[in-house]
Amino acid sequence: MPRQQQPAARPARRRSYDQFDATARALDSVGDRWTLLIVRELLGGPRRYTDLHADLPGVSTDVLASRLKDMEQSGLALRRKLPPPSAASVYELTERGHGLRPVLAALAAWGAPALAERRPTDAVRAHWFALPLLGALTGLTQEGVLEVRLDEGEFHLHVGGGAGAVLPGAEAYGPVYGYGPADRPDARIVLDAGGCLDLARGGAGLAEAVKDGRVEVSGESPLAAELRGA
Repeated sequence: MPRQQQPAARPARRRSYDQFDATARALDSVGDRWTLLIVRELLGGPRRYTDLHADLPGVSTDVLASRLKDMEQSGLALRRKLPPPSAASVYELTERGHGLRPVLAALAAWGAPALAERRPTDAVRAHWFALPLLGALTGLTQEGVLEVRLDEGEFHLHVGGGAGAVLPGAEAYGPVYGYGPADRPDARIVLDAGGCLDLARGGAGLAEAVKDGRVEVSGESPLAAELRGA
C-alpha cells in the first residue's frame, strides 16, 4: 500500500495586534523583543550573524535567527553575500529599516535618565553610545569624521554641516556610525561613558566639558577647533 503523503506544514502566522492603527502595525513588525536592538546594531552598517550575536549579549542563537528572518519578511533588513575573497553573508537595513533611526534616537533620549548607575550584570559596548552622543553634537557647523574613544572601545561618526550623521560615501540612508577607529578622522575625542551620558542628557554642554577636561580633543582640522570652542 503506498505511503500517504503528509500535507505540507503551514508557515507559522506572525502575531499581530489586528488593529487598524499605525502604531499597532508598527509594533507588529518591531514590537518583538530584540528586534529594535538588532536595528540599533545594523545602523552602523552591514554585519555578519556572528558579529550581531557577539554584540547582543543575552540573545539566543534561535531567537536571533528568528528575528532576522522576520525582519527580512517585513522588509526591514536583507541578507547578501560579500564579494570574494570574503564571501561572508551579512545583514543590512533596507531604506525602511533605516527609517527607524529617529525612533531609536527618541527611545535613547527617553531612556537616558534610567542609566543613573551601571549594574554589575550590565553588558556595555562603545557603539551603544553613538545615538545618545549624536544629540549633543547636532549644533556643530564644521563637517567631518569624528573618532570617539571610550574605555569600552571606539566608534566614529560623521558630524556637522547638516550631514545628518551619515558616514562619508554613504547615501541618504546610510550607516549612522562606524565600528572601531576611523581611517583618517578629522578630530578625535576621548571621554568616559559617564561623560557621554551627561552630554546626551544635556547635563553639560560640549564646550564646558572640554574646558573642564572631561572631554579631550585632538586634531588640527576646523572640526577639532570648533570642538575646542575656538
